[in-house]
Amino acid sequence: MSNSGIGKTSIGRKVVMALSGLFLLVFLLQHLIINFLSVINPDAFNAASQFMGTNPFVQFLAQPILIAGVLVHFAMGVILTIKNKKARPVAYVVDNQAANSSWVSRNMIITGIMIFLFLVIHMGQFWIHEISLKFFGEQSWDKVGFVKGTEDFRYWAELHKTMGDPINASLYTLAFIFLGLHLAHGFASTFQSVGFRDKKYTPGLEKFGKAYSVLVPLLFIVIAWFHVITE
Repeated sequence: MSNSGIGKTSIGRKVVMALSGLFLLVFLLQHLIINFLSVINPDAFNAASQFMGTNPFVQFLAQPILIAGVLVHFAMGVILTIKNKKARPVAYVVDNQAANSSWVSRNMIITGIMIFLFLVIHMGQFWIHEISLKFFGEQSWDKVGFVKGTEDFRYWAELHKTMGDPINASLYTLAFIFLGLHLAHGFASTFQSVGFRDKKYTPGLEKFGKAYSVLVPLLFIVIAWFHVITE
């Protein structure tokens, strides 16, 4: 009875981690689309940023859910890693893990921690700045998207200045490489964790996952270096 309960708890954690991962995959794509507008049309980027930054649904419902999703996903990853290590307290005489699995699959917690640390830096540069302006700044709510004292949007200019720094762009590039590695294994394991294995659809999902794990991080890197080159 006890062992059965432990098994169910472990499965439950994997399902929660998988579902939070799926949610973050959708957010990541939406975030990429908006940020890529900064490369092709600054006015469209400003308009999209103004909408996302002042829409009550986004600010007071979607944003807290997103933060919770990140924290839950990270916490489940840490807990599952600790549980797995405790389940095998005695090291094997001959460790043959490398022959049976990839480096990425064995070190998801490492790539996850690197991504989480990057998110802390990213939020410090952008999200905390936004919160400070909206709730602690001198401007009214309907003016938080503008350069103070003007009718010019500030979003593109702020992004361009921050990402125009080669050191920042290099840091973001490294983070997106870790993200790609994390996604390469995480996308496939997500569907497996929720029990979705179908001979007809699984191969297509695996191909989509591989494409996603390469193209999404690569396009984020393109965005970062675009702002360096055009600075």
